[in-house]
Amino acid sequence: MVSKTTLEAIERYKEKSLPYILEIEGIRKEFPGVVALDDVQFRLRPGSVHALMGENGAGKSTLMKIIAGIYTPDRGTIRLRGEEVVLASPLDALEQGIAMIHQELALMDWMTVAENIWIRREPKNALGLIDHRKMTEMTRELFAQLRLKIDPTAQISTLTVAQRQMVEIAKAVSHRSQVLIMDEPTSAITETEVDHLFEIIRDLKARGVAIVYITHKMNELFEIADEFSVFRDGKYVGTHASIDVTRDDIIRMMVGREITDMFPKEEAAIGEVILSVENLSLPGTFHGITFDLRRGEILGLAGLVGSGRSNVAEALFGVTPATEGKIRIAGRDVPIASPADAMREGMALLTEDRKATGCFLPLTILENMQIAALHEGHVKLGCVDERGMTNLCLGMKDKLRIKTPNLDERIENLSGGNQQKVLIARWLLTKPQILILDEPTRGIDVGAKAEIHRLISGLAQQGVAVIMISSELPEVLGMSDRIMVMHEGHMTGILDRAEATQVKIMELAAR
Repeated sequence: MVSKTTLEAIERYKEKSLPYILEIEGIRKEFPGVVALDDVQFRLRPGSVHALMGENGAGKSTLMKIIAGIYTPDRGTIRLRGEEVVLASPLDALEQGIAMIHQELALMDWMTVAENIWIRREPKNALGLIDHRKMTEMTRELFAQLRLKIDPTAQISTLTVAQRQMVEIAKAVSHRSQVLIMDEPTSAITETEVDHLFEIIRDLKARGVAIVYITHKMNELFEIADEFSVFRDGKYVGTHASIDVTRDDIIRMMVGREITDMFPKEEAAIGEVILSVENLSLPGTFHGITFDLRRGEILGLAGLVGSGRSNVAEALFGVTPATEGKIRIAGRDVPIASPADAMREGMALLTEDRKATGCFLPLTILENMQIAALHEGHVKLGCVDERGMTNLCLGMKDKLRIKTPNLDERIENLSGGNQQKVLIARWLLTKPQILILDEPTRGIDVGAKAEIHRLISGLAQQGVAVIMISSELPEVLGMSDRIMVMHEGHMTGILDRAEATQVKIMELAAR
């Protein structure tokens, strides 16, 4: 909740009727070996949505973390409500009326929904103890205001990713902040939930809340944002009203070049069946999944959140083995009881949640990249061939255009998109026959998306069989040779590329 001092500053601001609630001038921020922000500016109007656009590593999240009190700028000024401020910590920013919803969710799994929302602000009873009943009532009132149907007493660990995202949003709203920063808030929620979120944003705008909205999805910018600013390579490029530009204009500003083909799907020779799945089932999760995958084929896997797409991928890779059905690789029945079994059979899995199940955050880029490829081919006399592995990893860094000063940088210091590229590099180093990609371009900018799509298409041309799970239907349609659709744990159909449309996929996904 905002402090008494902040409430007084708000009243002074209202009297002045200033055009901007937040003004950033000349901000610079350096990290070891890299300039993240170089003399950038940013202005935010009250009661508006300002989208912040740019490629991964452009400096968007770094600037927002400075505004949220997480980072301290090396130089530059921040004016809030017309007065210069120093935001010394996230708590300081909250007390001054600034809240941030991070792309990587930071809720505490072992606590309830209500406890997460009101942490450090819990209502107390006459004995000075936490009044759990009142806290639950406060949460219900907040959820009613936001039209959320989530049990306040539920433990966070029992919620879906989409529900957790909504809890984060509710927590930020509960602070009654005047400035609300949303970093990729729709990356893990369904289209229905996106519509709901936009309703919440419009309500907040009507109350005068200023919203900074970071997104890589162009359609969201045009639907919800009043204006946008573009950053490129840590520098400010420009600010425009959303109604004054086209999608291509924004892409040119972001990447400094034309991107003529977002889905560079090249023709690949489709070979023999490499993976055959028959009646694969896991009670309570998915049932009777049957399909074939051929060398050189990209099989798209579509369906709404909760349809069981990721569960099937995890079963194929042995993360959560299926209890029924058969998996055949190159015509042989293969028991997949663990990821080690899957890797021995030439399989690789890029997981949906890079923070929770992909990155080893305290380790370096080099360690994260090489960890899956430390097998016999890179071991001599019981020792890892470090020089050879490092050279391979450097090659992957250049191939995927990973923005980092060196491979010794900790992976947690990279942008989300560059973290994703490191994970893709990790699995490419294993030279897989079967590559399963779960949301490979989530949270990645348009330029990097095109690069990854080109890479996937190139792998298919080399004979790699690819399963690509995506919530973005244009991506599924643009990249897939065939599309398997799921609904509530069941396979509802397989469409050939020539016959697939968004309408047909949604009809199968919503059966």
